[in-house]
Amino acid sequence: MRTLIEQSRDQAKQWLSSSTIDDETRQEINRLINQPDTRELVDRFYKNLEFGTGGLRGIMGVGSNCMNRYTVGVATQGLAHYLIKSFPGQKIKVAIAYDSRNNSPFFARVTADVFSANGIEVHLFPELRPTPLLSYAIRFLKCQAGVVITASHNPKEYNGYKAYWNDGAQLVPPHDKNVIKEVNAIESFDKVKFNPNPALIKTIGPEVEASYYQEVKHLLNWSNGKKDIPIVYSSLHGAGITMVPECLRQMGFTRVHIVDEQKQPDGNFPTVSSPNPEESAAMKLALEYAAKTKAALVMATDPDTDRVGIGIPDSHGNYFLLNGNQALSLLLWFILKNLKDKKKAYIAKTIVTSELIDSMCAHEGVECVNTLTGFKYIAELIRDREHTHRFIAAGEESYGYMVGDFVRDKDAVSACAFYASMASMAYAEGKNLYDWLLQMYVEHGFYKEGLINLVRKGAEGEQQIKDMMTRFRQHPPATLAGERVTRILDYQLIQEKNVSTGEVAAIAQPKSDVLQFYTEQGSKISVRPSGTEPKIKFYISVSAELKTAKDFKATERELDDRIGKLGKAITS
Repeated sequence: MRTLIEQSRDQAKQWLSSSTIDDETRQEINRLINQPDTRELVDRFYKNLEFGTGGLRGIMGVGSNCMNRYTVGVATQGLAHYLIKSFPGQKIKVAIAYDSRNNSPFFARVTADVFSANGIEVHLFPELRPTPLLSYAIRFLKCQAGVVITASHNPKEYNGYKAYWNDGAQLVPPHDKNVIKEVNAIESFDKVKFNPNPALIKTIGPEVEASYYQEVKHLLNWSNGKKDIPIVYSSLHGAGITMVPECLRQMGFTRVHIVDEQKQPDGNFPTVSSPNPEESAAMKLALEYAAKTKAALVMATDPDTDRVGIGIPDSHGNYFLLNGNQALSLLLWFILKNLKDKKKAYIAKTIVTSELIDSMCAHEGVECVNTLTGFKYIAELIRDREHTHRFIAAGEESYGYMVGDFVRDKDAVSACAFYASMASMAYAEGKNLYDWLLQMYVEHGFYKEGLINLVRKGAEGEQQIKDMMTRFRQHPPATLAGERVTRILDYQLIQEKNVSTGEVAAIAQPKSDVLQFYTEQGSKISVRPSGTEPKIKFYISVSAELKTAKDFKATERELDDRIGKLGKAITS
């Protein structure tokens, strides 16, 4: 059996054998092959980039495991082959967008060139735009597919390629697997049609964006709150600056303060170590603006604007950040309380997202459907139920939210407008979002969640993550921080085990590399490798009764202490 070093060297030499490879790439490959330390060669060539929960994503550079002209070209050629097979005899159209990352315009152009060379009509945004607008454009323009060039919230050295189907949703089985088969069948870059047909590449006009804003206005036709509240927004150097401020303006908000230091699109993300609104460091400047302006709401979006971080002031005017579970729960609490027609209505969320939402839905008599992690599964659910059920809203703990189904992916543009409208309604009542948060917890219980990410990079790191998942399956914990484990859900085996009785039941979900441990105290610990980053993730959820709003801080400390102990136990 070949070693990873041998496998990587053979892959690199195969690249050199292609007449398509340019001289600069050829020189870099030779450097990697000839240097004594083989780790860089292995990391770049030990495998091909694959479609995960977020599509194609990797570090930019030379190599089969990297984002570059050739891996993007092969991915596009494979997708083109699959589209031609899937829509025989039809005129095929695709939409393409890109964000602010380095090389995003270049990769978008490569993608457009290859599609057009295969006889496919391309509709390309003339400048960077948020991912949700790409999802919307696919259906608006009646395209069979779409691509957005982005690595979402990954560090600056990354870029990626999200592929969408004709319903405006990211690829799900069998399409994603079939595209990979088509990609893997391309034996040489010489088989990729890089020479464009300019006549087939068209520029998307302003009518798509204008129509999107009309959809948001229709979604928020109930909103009649206090529109002059101060709001702080940061685009974190991403594509959000092109739409979020304008969307808020069209919704009637008159005091939106933009974080100037972060409004310029820049793939180097100079003011943050990582452009991820899940991380408090990325929100630091926005919170400083909030303190100066006494903002009612703080919002920051990631580079492709499908996620949004939320900050609010407490009862003393001190600003703090809601985690993704809190922000989503608050949004859905507001929706459920004001939902008049509940017939065949449903909410959707992922299996690692707070069970507070399940509890609230049960209380309000609205169905809550859980899916695997990844918004593409929520979009698939919407498509499957389109003619039988009424979709209301959806979200996931990783700061992705969607209200209404005019976009079929998480959408931070409309989410910003929705949170701003919620804040305006609260202020019109003489309250704020903090008051509503405490009210929600008193009514339904105080649920608190924590997330631990263990980063394991490269081929060696990938194996370490696999080994960890194997150990959890072969030797599951009997107790965690003194809490006895009573249920184990294994989504790889698609089964749930009652630890006390040994009884096993089937799980109604597709297979996925996820484990969940429930304890007798009601805690839930979920473990899964990330589909888009070199990480293994540990999601920890605990809950307690909150009798009065005055007990919030003390109860929160108790829950945080439990999260800390459970996190230490599961990762030690």
